[in-house]
Amino acid sequence: MGSKAKDDTQLVDQRTIPVAEGEEPWTEEELDEVRTQLRDDAAAFEQKYLAAQALLTELLTEGPDLSGRDPADVGSSNFERDQEMSLVANARELFEQSELALRLFEEGNFGVCESCGQAIGKVRLQAFPRATMCVACKQRLERRS
Repeated sequence: MGSKAKDDTQLVDQRTIPVAEGEEPWTEEELDEVRTQLRDDAAAFEQKYLAAQALLTELLTEGPDLSGRDPADVGSSNFERDQEMSLVANARELFEQSELALRLFEEGNFGVCESCGQAIGKVRLQAFPRATMCVACKQRLERRS
């Protein structure tokens, strides 16, 4: 599952990363910070995903033999399994978001809204570098959900 990021020798030209109206252009230092955060996030989320997946596998291999077990214990086991499945899905999603943002960054497509094609905005990306949509498009998407 490891990160497929290119090495630091291939630098992204800060002039190609769009900014929202009224924002200053990206500096090399800012881009380095974002790149580092994306790489660190991808590595951390991958570890969380693998750990959660291992725990889920352990829970699922405990065996379906629930005969003779107290119904409350069965319910607790089911709840724990469901919680772990949710954690696995969440960790995988965060890992995939980080990998996507890092790939877009390395390809020079970072900062462009996947919905409208406009700049996501420097301030938004500094706060949430995995963002692939501008605020307006993300709000529209969430209202529909």
